[in-house]
Amino acid sequence: MGKRQSRQWIVSDELWCLIEPLLPKPGPKLVEGRPRVPDRQALCGILFVLHTGIQWEYLPQELGFGSGMTCWRRLAAWNEAGVWSQLHVLLLKKLRSAKNLDWSRAVIDSPHIRAARKGPKGGPSPVDRARPGSKHHVITDAQGIPLAVSLTGGNRNDVTQLLPLLDKIPAVAGIVGRPRRRPDAPFADRGYDHDKYRRLLRQRGIRPVIAKRGEPHGSGLGIFRYVVERTIAWLHGFRRLRIRWERRADIHEALLGLATCLITYRHVQRLC
Repeated sequence: MGKRQSRQWIVSDELWCLIEPLLPKPGPKLVEGRPRVPDRQALCGILFVLHTGIQWEYLPQELGFGSGMTCWRRLAAWNEAGVWSQLHVLLLKKLRSAKNLDWSRAVIDSPHIRAARKGPKGGPSPVDRARPGSKHHVITDAQGIPLAVSLTGGNRNDVTQLLPLLDKIPAVAGIVGRPRRRPDAPFADRGYDHDKYRRLLRQRGIRPVIAKRGEPHGSGLGIFRYVVERTIAWLHGFRRLRIRWERRADIHEALLGLATCLITYRHVQRLC
């Protein structure tokens, strides 16, 4: 992905120019008190937590990003306003304008992560039923650019999220014609093997390429599917996403959406 800066939580001017117009305007201050922490500094604090995995309440005050609770509240408000989904669509549009979004195939996978606390969208781990866990469901284009991500309980079957994940791909404009949101063919492993879902995909005009159970390994899909595994490794390179510490599902989804935007932004820097 190219050479990165040493302090990855510092928001660059180029990235801030994309994010700032999407942020909701703060309401009037009802009581006197400390001045509001600037949005850019609060975003740096959120990125510091995302990259390092530190707990919100231990965010160092000397960094000048405000308190951890301020950053936490700002993240929740921005996620509720749909900032990260809008930013993701904007970045995908830039990639499609430069003809660097490959819709010839989409690649799907879902890793399991441990949840430190019980909460919504959590469930028993497939490995250890006594411990809660969640799943990150990821779909990328043929190059590994994330098109959509979602969060479910750790006990959810992968194939049940195939259609919801495809439906979550946003409509991407950028060139003359209708916005596109449907790939030509999804590539998936044996966890998505089910005749019912193959039939539903064909009804949508999508050609499924899914490995079948009961057959010897070596289906040949590995040379195409490695891109989604690489993208998952990039997602879990953000330490806060390796373990689900948040009890609230919307906060973890906000961090997941922000990480997805950062990965997509790296592709924009490299390809556009």
